[in-house]
Amino acid sequence: MTELIRLTDVSKVYQGGITGALSGVTLTIQKGEFVAVMGPSGSGKSTLLNLVAGLDRPTSGTIRVGDVDLGQLGEAGLARFRRDEVGFVFQFFYLLPSLTALENVLIPAQLRGATATPRAIELMQTLGIADVADRYPARLSGGQQQRVAIARALINHPALLLADEPTGALDTQTGEHVMELLGRLHSEGQTVLLVTHDAKLATRHTARVVSVMDGRVVDDARLETQERAAPEVIRFRGEEASQ
Repeated sequence: MTELIRLTDVSKVYQGGITGALSGVTLTIQKGEFVAVMGPSGSGKSTLLNLVAGLDRPTSGTIRVGDVDLGQLGEAGLARFRRDEVGFVFQFFYLLPSLTALENVLIPAQLRGATATPRAIELMQTLGIADVADRYPARLSGGQQQRVAIARALINHPALLLADEPTGALDTQTGEHVMELLGRLHSEGQTVLLVTHDAKLATRHTARVVSVMDGRVVDDARLETQERAAPEVIRFRGEEASQ
């Protein structure tokens, strides 16, 4: 497999050097992996995700994504990196209420000056939400809103999909559907880095769990024999699509 992400001795310190969010983290993730990052609140897992995304800069250490050393990029370069190489899925969807579902999906492509309506429609069909393309977020269920957010994250063909507690605002069944969807994307070659507090979801759907405690990686487990939902039998239509 090809290496996609490499963190080398990465630390992040906040509050004038008093509070350390990450301390000496070294981690490698291969292209095509589905990796869960777990840990208690305040352990540094979301900070790790933000650093990989180029949303924040480390206090020390280096972060490479593909051939790009993020530390060598200025703010404009980081903005292009986030736009072109990274897709984001968050807990609370962050859809613009004045735009339809389709218009929300198209936002990242429009920021590139691209016309991507056919791809947006294709993604929404794949995710089982093509029938709500003209609806505004207020008329969508939580599961539908998260699927719109996932389509938006994928519109620019990102090398990396980052998901920060994507099931945290969903009920158990809908959260399971979203995790199955991420598993399907992974089976099709998408690299996914997921932050979650739900050990059951992490071990059921991912092949690797990185545990973070007090800003350090304390465990890195590959779950090769773990039973998981089979991506090839997942469907996104009918009752599931309404979640």
